[in-house]
Amino acid sequence: MNELVSAVPWLGKRNPMAARWLIIILALAAPIIAWQFGRSWVRILDFALLYMMLALGLNLVVGFAGLLDLGYIAFYAVGAYTFAFLASPHFDVHLPFWIVLPLGAAFAALAGIMLGFPVLRLRGDYLAIVTLGFGEIIRIFMLNLNYPINITNGPQGINMLDPINLFGWDLSRNLQVTETFSINSLFLYYYFFLLCVAGSIVFIQRLQISRVGRAWAAMRDDELAAKAIGINTRNMKLLAFSLGATFGGVAGALFGAFQGFVSPESFSLMESIAVLTMVVFGGMGNIAGAIVGAFVLAMLPEILRDIAIPLQQTLFGTVILDPEVLRMLLLSLAMILMMLLRPTGMIPARARYAHAENMKREGAQ
Repeated sequence: MNELVSAVPWLGKRNPMAARWLIIILALAAPIIAWQFGRSWVRILDFALLYMMLALGLNLVVGFAGLLDLGYIAFYAVGAYTFAFLASPHFDVHLPFWIVLPLGAAFAALAGIMLGFPVLRLRGDYLAIVTLGFGEIIRIFMLNLNYPINITNGPQGINMLDPINLFGWDLSRNLQVTETFSINSLFLYYYFFLLCVAGSIVFIQRLQISRVGRAWAAMRDDELAAKAIGINTRNMKLLAFSLGATFGGVAGALFGAFQGFVSPESFSLMESIAVLTMVVFGGMGNIAGAIVGAFVLAMLPEILRDIAIPLQQTLFGTVILDPEVLRMLLLSLAMILMMLLRPTGMIPARARYAHAENMKREGAQ
């Protein structure tokens, strides 16, 4: 939270308490503001929160541990399909949400360990290539495991997934407060996802200043030196892959419950690149950077979609550039500009971020 507070322009350094309350008020009021422009914008905010969870998880691997992962979206797929298998009519299994969510996280963590073991000796480009292949293997498995035994239902995907049900409270249904006033289900999903993101931030902050966080920082900066001072880099790498994958699995399970449908097309390589761009754009190794990068790059394409299509129809009478092409162009442009103008990202990570004393001192300023 301190990193996010200090990132608020002008107010963050002068009055951290006011900046903290500003962030809380904006986070709580965001869906109300978005509702004024249409319910689709509240739904976009819901997806932005899921992207924040993905960016936070990938930031553990890339930003904290220094391991370039281009197949991170595979763990998102594992979590989503775990939820689809255990909470849908596909296998006629309908387990409670609080059982399926930890299972999705556990299977994703297991997939992270399975990826981690073969790549323990790889770094840089070679690691990126292997992780990219892992992500594509998972997607291709999901695409083709429908014959001779139908496991994933192939390219058609699995639909009619159970919604999130919290102790009998169905988030897919509007909450009737009074006879004339009800809260839309999109708001309920938003605040639940916001709670998940807040919990993730607290957990990662504690992890960042722990012995594990300092070991990751040492390993990222100089792996040989980290080995020399007694850090078990093998275990630290496996822990980074498994913990990062856990966040992806949780986000995938939430995505499946929210969307009500999963298919292999939702977990393509471009999604992995999009999440990596969010981390790099915001600032690797920085919690606030991952959050801001995910929010900006999740919202901007939708804003452009809302503006660009009517503009093209007005100017040319037809749509020349598809919205998905515009999204890829925006991500590519964001990455190029950030590498040229601000290589450390929008909110650069502090050089001594792993020391608890420094974080407490800066948070008190």
